[in-house]
Amino acid sequence: MPNAAAVTVGIDIGTTSVKAVAVDGQGQVVARTRVAHQLEASADRLRHDADKAWRRGPRRALAALGDVQPRAVSVTGMVPSMTAVDRRGRPLTAGLLYGDAAGRRAERGGLPDLVGDAQEFLRALAREVPDAAGYWSAQTTATVALGGPPVIAADVAQVLWPLVQGGQWDQATLDDCKAAAEQVPQIVANRTPVADVGGTLLDGGAIDVMCERLASGVADEGDVLVICGSTLVVMARLRPGATTPPSILAYPDAGGAMTATAASNAGGLFLNWVDRTVAKPRGALDPEQVPVWVPYIRGERTPWNDPQRRAAMSDIHLGHDAAAVRRAAHEATGFVTRHLLELMDVSPRRIVAVGGGTQVDGWMQALADCVSAPVDAATEPDTAAIGAAFLARMTAGLETDLSDAARWARPTRRFEPEPDWAAAVNHRYGRFRELVG
Repeated sequence: MPNAAAVTVGIDIGTTSVKAVAVDGQGQVVARTRVAHQLEASADRLRHDADKAWRRGPRRALAALGDVQPRAVSVTGMVPSMTAVDRRGRPLTAGLLYGDAAGRRAERGGLPDLVGDAQEFLRALAREVPDAAGYWSAQTTATVALGGPPVIAADVAQVLWPLVQGGQWDQATLDDCKAAAEQVPQIVANRTPVADVGGTLLDGGAIDVMCERLASGVADEGDVLVICGSTLVVMARLRPGATTPPSILAYPDAGGAMTATAASNAGGLFLNWVDRTVAKPRGALDPEQVPVWVPYIRGERTPWNDPQRRAAMSDIHLGHDAAAVRRAAHEATGFVTRHLLELMDVSPRRIVAVGGGTQVDGWMQALADCVSAPVDAATEPDTAAIGAAFLARMTAGLETDLSDAARWARPTRRFEPEPDWAAAVNHRYGRFRELVG
């Protein structure tokens, strides 16, 4: 193992905080930190204070790691994201995140989730600040704040279609958005050094979902990755010849197998709202005494891409208590996962769960019950930052193969489906599908 003692750093710009981890070549976290920031969220808005979350947050998180002297740093984050910046790289506007109303097209025409959002973000920002020095993603803003140039890695850029086509900015689309080529970051190769800041290499950044997958341990046929973060993300390898609805993104991996990805608002954004709103549970749960949630408090992404869908609770009665309502919320995320897997025509052998939600036992148990498969939940909540640290090793030339990230897979806790709950859960899933369509 080359230079196993060398340390690299992954920085993850998350929904409510920036996480930074310093990791050695064996995948051991030697230092970590978290810098909180606010999320502006409503039915129509999903935004960060880009100066605090994207520029100052990563710098503070890296400094708080102490004297780790990393060989390289890689920044990961959500996609798409965009803000307008001045000539010093300081944000002039809010940081727009996927699902914000500024990214909505008047007519989607069956486009998959995320596709087209970045074009509308750019159009809105260019209208708001036409003389901005740049229109940058969270990754670019952070990279510049850490001392690098205004660049964006090819993997991050590709999700900006139609702004980026064939690996380069599409001039006609930029013109349509009233933006100039010099206002957008340069697209660079993935995992390639773009700056040396005091002996630490920087690259063009990465996508949080990719980084989560790297550190997840998903490898075998029948493994399904469920990212239990603010957004619920389901990733599964498709069987040969399988097709998916147009609303679900599917792409080939290095071996040519197709992987499908779907995202839902029925993740932490929904469950955190329930946690703030519903009383703390007391007493035992009866499998037959649970209502049914429709969890769309801010619309839904896959498969509907419908920002107007709203949450509702059905079949509730006087006998239901706080424990039943919370269990119903956890089941709602499991029902969404099950529905997405059915659309992918995937029957999981096991679920590998990563993200902050893996620390919530009730969520993990409900997920196992709803998909009728064991859930191996990561004990480490910062897998996106850890995956980014592995990419930083590649940037530094310490690794050459993405598949070697498997040795960094996190330990897990297993949640088996509860047989006594199976019939009641299946009945409620049928009711859920009646309600959501």
